[in-house]
Amino acid sequence: MRQLGDYDACLLFGTPHVVRNGDSEFPYRPSSDVFYLSGWEAPDVALLFRPGSDHPFVMFVAERNPALETWTGRRWGPEGAKDRFGADDAFAYSELAERLPDLLQGYRNLHYRVAEDPDRDQLLMGAIKAARRKARRNGMDVPDAFIDPSRVLHELRLFKSEDEMAIMQRAADLTVEGHLAAMAATRPGVYEYELESIIGHTFRLGGGTGPGYTTIVGGGSNATILHYIENSAPLKDGDLVCVDAGCEYGLYTGDVTRTWPVNGQFTEPQRELYQLVLDAQEASIAVAVEGGSMRGVHQASVRVLTEGMVALGLLKGDVDILIADESYKRYYMHGTGHWLGLDVHDVGAYYKDGESRPLEPGMVLTIEPGIYVPEDDENAPDQYRGIGIRIEDDILIVAGGNRVLTSAAPKTISDVETAVGSA
Repeated sequence: MRQLGDYDACLLFGTPHVVRNGDSEFPYRPSSDVFYLSGWEAPDVALLFRPGSDHPFVMFVAERNPALETWTGRRWGPEGAKDRFGADDAFAYSELAERLPDLLQGYRNLHYRVAEDPDRDQLLMGAIKAARRKARRNGMDVPDAFIDPSRVLHELRLFKSEDEMAIMQRAADLTVEGHLAAMAATRPGVYEYELESIIGHTFRLGGGTGPGYTTIVGGGSNATILHYIENSAPLKDGDLVCVDAGCEYGLYTGDVTRTWPVNGQFTEPQRELYQLVLDAQEASIAVAVEGGSMRGVHQASVRVLTEGMVALGLLKGDVDILIADESYKRYYMHGTGHWLGLDVHDVGAYYKDGESRPLEPGMVLTIEPGIYVPEDDENAPDQYRGIGIRIEDDILIVAGGNRVLTSAAPKTISDVETAVGSA
């Protein structure tokens, strides 16, 4: 409300149910923005914020309906929206078009995501038109400019409160438990999907809602595919397996990647590449502190990885030139991290005033360098072909430094070898 000021209102809609096939729907996951501002987790909801009003927080929600609730679950209804979710006023979702014209009067700008849903756009345009007719008689302002809510809202979401930090720590802890369980169960002949199943089971068993994104389990050369999600192949003796999985808890997600040997022992080439990626990650974590920047985090990994690629014969030439012309992207083609929160690639601007923005306390980011050598890359030394490695942790920026939320997940070579096959 303070960020909006007295002349700007904000209208947000929840996400609809999505059909999976036939009359079966995907499990419902609420809009992150709606949940962040209200805690509401059901569909058919709209939030209206009206700073300066006697009723500044208005909710439109599905009405109570005992017959439908027998089939689809309990509803809070408008009364519950007020009593349990703090709405100053609440109405049936079906009344939105009727009530909006009056509720929007007195505001010059409306923070609303235009062109996201044509039906909602049409409803809102009708409400604006009706509000203008009324404004001719009462002389009140009507919104005549639309602003994307992310300008205000996503900047707020970027900085986590103490409560959010506690939830994210729990998500991180469950994420670590999932990876530990998968490591312990790994041995030659186990299928990728078996590890995926163990991870998902661990997340739910600990009270999480499940994975915060589709789990990646890539054995052997499958690990060189960044977003490999088929998870259908058997794990082979002598290969590595790269697992990228994060638990969603309280709708906030963890995001961790670990890579480990299927038989519990790194080969020498695997050890060389793994240690290189780990050194790069540690270099990036060291600069992920208050006053640092996401660009600085990325550059730290790029420097270490490029130097290592030259030393191991993956690249040839001057390190500075290879960085400047981005030759390193042959084997390291993605960024080193992203914001983390309600979304795995969470909201918030990465640049401010044209520069990579300074890191500040309350921000949470991932740090995830990797190296990926295609098995058919004839320019790479034979011993490295088909190896994919990524190491990722979740980092909370605190005053004067950082806290690694997922530090309990093994990642040194000796700790990883100890954890694998320990079940």
